[in-house]
Amino acid sequence: MSQIRRREITRTGTTVEQMVRAIADMIVTGAVLPGEKLDEVSLAARFEVSRTPVREALRELGVMGLVAREPNRSAVVTNVTEAYLHSMFEAMAELEAICARLSAERMTVDERRALELDHRASIKLVHTGAEEDYSAHNTEFHTRLYRGAHNEHVFELVTQTRARLAPFRRAQFRLPGRLARSYEEHDAIVTAIMRADGAAAGQTAYSHVAIVSDASTVFAVAKTGNRHV
Repeated sequence: MSQIRRREITRTGTTVEQMVRAIADMIVTGAVLPGEKLDEVSLAARFEVSRTPVREALRELGVMGLVAREPNRSAVVTNVTEAYLHSMFEAMAELEAICARLSAERMTVDERRALELDHRASIKLVHTGAEEDYSAHNTEFHTRLYRGAHNEHVFELVTQTRARLAPFRRAQFRLPGRLARSYEEHDAIVTAIMRADGAAAGQTAYSHVAIVSDASTVFAVAKTGNRHV
């Protein structure tokens, strides 16, 4: 039975994504600390998969900067300093501001309507405290901004940067009241875009990411005994 289940999990194509998310969250929240080894055999047993998807998950974590690995050695959790984390969020804020400004100027009527409707619907997730669902909505919300900019080069840059910051951005939603504040910040961005106010859209988007940076860093440091994450 376990072998059948193992094959089914691998075949879904979601195994690597699930492992990357789970391990990244463990690193961000301090469940595993910098310098700790991530053994392929143990991880394969934990997630009930073969070592092949484990290697792929570790490779992706390496691209995200959370894991380091030398040839013929176990993967090791890296120490992402607060300074480096801040630099990534700073770059993210600038890129998000560009996307929001361009979206305000370039989004089609249908794109604006879809953005607004999706945003309004997310208030239900805030009221129910659905952190995981709101996190998924948050990713979709920001993707709409990236695509709405109608600039492929900017889209590539911003999605790459977001992938590096994904575990830290998810961490913010565990903070009390963060869902409601995130909704309010999104609301300001949507309002500016619906008015085709590029300057206001860019500024609100920049401020939103800056707040996310503060919230994510506070959570990570608090959870790891004030060590640098």
